[in-house]
Amino acid sequence: MKINGGGSNIKPVNPTGAPEVGAGKAGGPQGPATPVAARDKVEITSLSSQLAQLEKMLNDVGVVDAARVDAVKQAIAEGRFQIDSEVVADKLLTTVRDLLVNQQA
Repeated sequence: MKINGGGSNIKPVNPTGAPEVGAGKAGGPQGPATPVAARDKVEITSLSSQLAQLEKMLNDVGVVDAARVDAVKQAIAEGRFQIDSEVVADKLLTTVRDLLVNQQA
């Protein structure tokens, strides 16, 4: 006889009159309430402050290379910007392949 699994739809039932215990509920009287501030303690370690500094530094870093954008704009305006369609096609196929693999995972 299998107790766990096996596709059984049998669920445990709380016997009539038995107190329900769970999710912080207890059947008996509870002790005196303790204020949250008196029993909980939070400590900020040096590692957490280092992480906060790193996060701030990363937020300050620009996502766009403005100098590169200006150089490309200038090249387009002067007609020097060349597009290699094979490179574009290869990168597009790689991106689509990665997206399909990630959807299956």
